[in-house]
Amino acid sequence: MRLGFALACALLLTSMTVSGEPAPQLRLLSEHAIDGMRGGNLSGLAQCGKELWTISDRDDDQIYRLDTQASVWRAEAVGIGVPQVPDSGLPWGLRSRAWAASFVRGGGLDFEGITCDNAGNRYVVSEAHAGVLQIPPTGPTSWLKISPLMVREARARGMLLRFNALFEGLAINPEGDQLWLAAERQNRGLLLVKRKQTVWDCDGGCVLLSEDGKEMQPAQFPHARAMPRDFADLSLFNGKLFTLERNAFEICRRDALTAKLERCWSFADEALQENRRYPQDFGLTEALVVDADGAWIGIDNNTGARADGEFRPIVWRFAAPDGGWNAP
Repeated sequence: MRLGFALACALLLTSMTVSGEPAPQLRLLSEHAIDGMRGGNLSGLAQCGKELWTISDRDDDQIYRLDTQASVWRAEAVGIGVPQVPDSGLPWGLRSRAWAASFVRGGGLDFEGITCDNAGNRYVVSEAHAGVLQIPPTGPTSWLKISPLMVREARARGMLLRFNALFEGLAINPEGDQLWLAAERQNRGLLLVKRKQTVWDCDGGCVLLSEDGKEMQPAQFPHARAMPRDFADLSLFNGKLFTLERNAFEICRRDALTAKLERCWSFADEALQENRRYPQDFGLTEALVVDADGAWIGIDNNTGARADGEFRPIVWRFAAPDGGWNAP
C-alpha cells in the first residue's frame, strides 16, 4: 500500500514537473521590414500557394500581396469591393463604438485576420462586425452567411462582450468547409462553424473554448506583469490548430476539434531582445502562419518605432522546433 502510494505521488510529481517546464524557445531565421502598406498596422498573414498575403486593420478597400523577393519586402495592394455588411447579431452599442472609432483611426471594418483554402479563396475577418469576407480568385467578394447562433452562443459564454476585443483571427481547412475563429480576450475563445447548404452553422455547438483570467508575461519582458489571456491569430497545419498567444509570446498547438492545449513554444528570447523592443507594455504580434519548415509571425506596431528606430511593420521567420510541430 505504502509503495503504491509513493509511486503514485512520484508519478504525479513527475507530470507536474514536466507540465511546469518553460516552453522551448524558437530560433529566429530572418526578419523582414514591410514597405508599401498604406495604413501600416499589419494584422494578419496567410500563405496562399507560394504567396504570402497580409492585411491592415486600417484599410477597408484593399489587401496586400507581399513581394518577398526584394531585399526589403514590399506590400502590393490589391483592391477589393466590399458589399454591405450583414447583421451578425452584435449589439448596437458595440457596432456604434466601432463606427465612431473609425473616424479617428480609420478602418471601419477593422480587418484582423486572413486565411485561404486550396481553391484560392481568401477569407478576412472583420472584428468590428464579427463577419467574414470571402475574396475569390476571380469575381465579386461576399460576406459568408454565418448563423447568428454563433455570436449568440459566444456572448452567452462570455466572449464578444467588449469593444475592440472581438474576433482577432481565423483559419479554414483546405477544403474550405470548416472555419475556426478566435475571440481575442476577456474572455478569449475558439469557435468552429461548418458550411451547410446555404449557411455556415454550428455543429452541435460553436464554442470549443472560452476562458478568462490572466497570466504572467515572460521574464524577458521589462517589468513583466500579469496580463489577460489572449489569442491574436490562428493557423491550421497538419490537422492541428495553432494559436498565437500574444501576451505570453508563445505559439501553442491545440486539438482542432476540442481546442485542448497540447504544447507551446516561446519566441520571447528573440522578440524581446533590447533592439527589438517596443515602448508598449503589451505584446504586438498579430499574425501567424505555421508550415512544415517553421512559422511566420507578423507585428502590428501601431506605426510606433521600436528601440532601434524601425517603424515599419515586421514579419519574422522562425525555424520549426526540433522534432517538428507535431512532436509530443
